[in-house]
Amino acid sequence: MQDRHWATDGAIEHALPGLIGVDFTSAPGKRKPITVARGQLVDGLLRLDALERCEGWPDFEALLQRPGPWLGAFDFPFGLPREAVVDLGWPCNWPDLVQYCKKIGRTEFRAALDRHREARPSGDRYAHRATDRPARSHSPLKLVNPPVGLMYLEGAPRLLDAAVTIPGMIQGDPERIAVEAYPGFVARAIDRRSYKSDTRARQSPAREAVRRHIVDALERGVHPLGLAVRIDPAAREMLIGDPRGDHLDALLALLQAGWCALRSERGFGLPANFDPIEGWIAGVQVPC
Repeated sequence: MQDRHWATDGAIEHALPGLIGVDFTSAPGKRKPITVARGQLVDGLLRLDALERCEGWPDFEALLQRPGPWLGAFDFPFGLPREAVVDLGWPCNWPDLVQYCKKIGRTEFRAALDRHREARPSGDRYAHRATDRPARSHSPLKLVNPPVGLMYLEGAPRLLDAAVTIPGMIQGDPERIAVEAYPGFVARAIDRRSYKSDTRARQSPAREAVRRHIVDALERGVHPLGLAVRIDPAAREMLIGDPRGDHLDALLALLQAGWCALRSERGFGLPANFDPIEGWIAGVQVPC
């Protein structure tokens, strides 16, 4: 784990509970690490304290085992569409479903999702969760561009193995809380234009300008979650200067963690019509 720290007072405060925002990938490495933002709620603001890199699964698994109390928001789907789970004949409770998907492995998981997709009508190939439509997030059944299904397959079992608590889904360690994030939900509410690309040829000044606009809005709290973010100048330049958007996505996930932390006495903002097989993206209103 590589750390980069910033603090306006010259030191990082480790007073807990802490907040974690995670920009996830299903194949972490040096070229494309899992990016982590750490912060605290201070005087009604969200303070970004550090940005870190997990360059392999051991780093990420160690992150999950860090002693609490902490609340982390992770950018991968925690659940699958109930419609698809029923159609496939898979277990209809979250721990058993996650264990089943882990057991069958990538090859059979891919094949099952391919069969399910091909059996559906043209134009409606992917089942979605209730939370995906309002968040405008990809179906967790998608295997390419982006491979969200593989992110579920790598992420959800590691949450289960780490024995964290996921509100509404599983009770684990009450001092290590995990919620699902989707940075694009907040980013698009601020600016609908593209702000990142993994392709060098598409990493343009125009996208950098959009990142700057998003960071400005986060600092002012002008976004649907309404929480202003305090960012050190050095961190701000890193957020804006990262053309792949990994650091900014980790911060956006951290913001969703902060939103949930402010609602810890009210179920972390969990909607009343939450489906424990599907999961829920923090801050998204799910239609009844």
